[in-house]
Amino acid sequence: MITFIMAKLTHSQDRGTAGSGSPPQALQAASAGLGSLIERAQWLDRLDQLLRQSLPAALAGHCRLANVDQDKLVFLVNAPVWKNKLRLSTDALLDAAAAAGLPARTLVVKVVPLTPGFPEPSSGKPLSQAVRESLRTTAQSVTDPELRAQLMKLASLP
Repeated sequence: MITFIMAKLTHSQDRGTAGSGSPPQALQAASAGLGSLIERAQWLDRLDQLLRQSLPAALAGHCRLANVDQDKLVFLVNAPVWKNKLRLSTDALLDAAAAAGLPARTLVVKVVPLTPGFPEPSSGKPLSQAVRESLRTTAQSVTDPELRAQLMKLASLP
């Protein structure tokens, strides 16, 4: 099974990727030696999105494809209740995998509780009119065009 470890970026690490549209230089340098691993991770991500489309929306938000191991699909869920619900959707997942060209015959589901570093997705609170006006005012005072565009984008959110 492949394990992904994610870390929160510091502000200085994150600034190098803002608006560039391409991977950071470190990733480009590492891709020569890690190309196959990166390709597999991207393939798993695309496959995850495809397979979760065959699930009910409420369930799809609580599971993630972790690996494809020969004829097994390995999914992670964040609570035992979702493990049981995912098992009830085994046929739908295996049919979707077959349609994608995978010879999967078995579904393995593992419960992995959320860690403090990875909070559950939330819809967030809507921005008040005062906050939106403050963002617009700040955007007008900034000289960096990319930052100005991002601030205006934020100000247009509901």
